[in-house]
Amino acid sequence: MKPLAVGVLISGRGSNLQALIEACRDPATKAGIRLVLSNKADAQGLARAAAAGIETAVVDHRNFPDRARFDAEIDRRLREKGIELVCLAGFMRILTDEFVDRWRDRMINIHPSLLPAFRGLDTHARALAAGAKLAGCTVHYVRRELDTGPIILQEKVPVLPGDTAERLAARVLEAEHRAYPAALRLIAAGRVRVEGERIFIDGVETSASAAAASRPSG
Repeated sequence: MKPLAVGVLISGRGSNLQALIEACRDPATKAGIRLVLSNKADAQGLARAAAAGIETAVVDHRNFPDRARFDAEIDRRLREKGIELVCLAGFMRILTDEFVDRWRDRMINIHPSLLPAFRGLDTHARALAAGAKLAGCTVHYVRRELDTGPIILQEKVPVLPGDTAERLAARVLEAEHRAYPAALRLIAAGRVRVEGERIFIDGVETSASAAAASRPSG
């Protein structure tokens, strides 16, 4: 089977990108990253991609008069490379509804909370302030509304006594580095099917609670 052509959008250090790069080195993942694109020329993730021999591109949002034209250029670059799945990995720009719709069910994101809890920013500090006993991460398909969309999988991380936002963030990031490659493997192997807002893995419908119940391997 031909490897799934993946494009990764980043804005910063690219630690989740690195996890995806390492996963794609294994032929069993059945996916290959063809393009890493950033809106920032100094994003550390670009160097990670270059070191792995992956083509990179910079599309600076400041060079465009509006979001629509910025997104249109990103879309053009992705299509030019034959990208089949877009992975958002710390891409700090809100995409237009038109772009999201164009890549519906072909764009995934990882978020550092157990969605639908703690959407948006400052997830770890908010989880601690709320007295949450569990934190974690979620890999989901992207929809118009921020941090929503069908959940592919989640990984739970316990909140420990004396946790700070920084300590919790570090443990959740380790979970992200397991969960994102696991989700990519599932999709690339053709094991994930999306029907509206429902997810089926190996023909069995999953839910947020079911997805959170099992920790992904690998």
